[in-house]
Amino acid sequence: MIDRDLPELPCRDLVELVTEYLEDRLSAVDRARFDAHLAECDACRAFMDQFRQTIRALGRLPEESLSPEARATMLAAFRGWRRE
Repeated sequence: MIDRDLPELPCRDLVELVTEYLEDRLSAVDRARFDAHLAECDACRAFMDQFRQTIRALGRLPEESLSPEARATMLAAFRGWRRE
């Protein structure tokens, strides 16, 4: 059942919250908003399926295995992503 009293979560915001969602770091309200959005949005459900498949395929890459240069490059790439 979808709670119509929850504030809407736009697709763009859902994409920005994926990591927190998968790591169970969202507040109860934000998790409910995320789940409600997934229940109604085919595109975001497909995005989540692809995201989970990528995680399964790649496994976990420990942060300490990245060189400082690679880490800086990745962080710079993702910092600009939210501002689009």
